Order: sequence, then C-alpha cells, then structure tokens
Amino acid sequence: MFKKTALATALGAVALVGVSQAQAADYVVDTEGQHAFVQFKINHLGFSYILGNFESFTGQFYYDADNLEASSVEMEVDVTSLNTNHAERDRHFLSDDFLSAGTYPTATFVSTGFEPSGDNEGILTGELTLKGETREIEMPVTLVGEGEDPWGSYRAGFEGSTMLTLGDFGIDMSAFPEVMHELELYVTFEGVRQ
Repeated sequence: MFKKTALATALGAVALVGVSQAQAADYVVDTEGQHAFVQFKINHLGFSYILGNFESFTGQFYYDADNLEASSVEMEVDVTSLNTNHAERDRHFLSDDFLSAGTYPTATFVSTGFEPSGDNEGILTGELTLKGETREIEMPVTLVGEGEDPWGSYRAGFEGSTMLTLGDFGIDMSAFPEVMHELELYVTFEGVRQ
C-alpha cells in the first residue's frame, strides 16, 4: 500500500520538527482525548472519493529540537477498527479481498530516520507493515505547534501524509480502475510529553 511521496499512519505516521522551547523528550500520542487521527482517502471508480479512518491505535515519539535527526516515532494501528461510515463496505475492506484483517489485524510503523527540510518541516522515513508486508515509506511531516496546555502538560502536534500503492502490500486492485490503485494516508496527532 505505499509509495514514497507526499499517509496513516500508522500508520504513521508523523514526527518531529523543532522549536527552541522544546526539550528532548518522549511523548505519548493522545488517543484518549481524541486528539489524534489516522485517516485515508481513495478514489471511487474515478467518480468521487471514499474517506475513512482507523479508530483504534497507539503511538509514541521522541522529539529533540536540538538534534532532529535523533527524533523517532512508532505507531500501531488496529486494522479491524477501520470505519468508512458504511458497514457493508467496511466488512468488504476488512475481508480477504483487501486487508485480510482476520489474519493481519495490526499494522505498524517504525521510523528509521528523519531529515529536516525547512522550518518546522521534514521527511520521516520508516518501515510500514500492513497485511504482512513491510515496505519503507517516506512521509513529509509538519510541526503544527507545541507548548503548555491548560492542564499543566506539555504537548507537541504533528501532521503528515503520503501516497501508498496498495499492490506493494499485497492488496490486489487489478479488477478496479487505475485511479483506485493508490491511497492517500493522512496522520495527525498531539503527543503529551512524559
């Protein structure tokens, strides 16, 4: 499901660009507060788009504004939590025709590098595992913001997206128009500094 370009994170997911007030620290993605999303968009037969998300996932990242190359991120996504707001379609996507979620219920992303590319931007590289296939992907990411929250914690938030080629992950789209062979993965989240 992926191609190195500008997804879903993980599945993934996401990461790290600097601001002077940041300290080197570990962060946990705030899924309890619903401040994180792993979403996707795929063309539907060339006529429109299907939008969906994975409702259950966990993640953590390490962020050091003074040494961005040391930054890292890991995410784990419950594939069975896929939701496109259409139960019959969701069951089909989770079936052996596409994601084989009964056999491969989890997708993971583990970063292997981060390269700053501008103010508050960079390219995150890592290994995405989906449907038992592991591929290296690149995801441009942006720091949305960071600072103290009203409850005394320190947060940092990021977003990123990439295009994934579904065939790279063993998802056979040959019966569908070529515009459906790729999927845009979009990941955004806040992390709470530990």
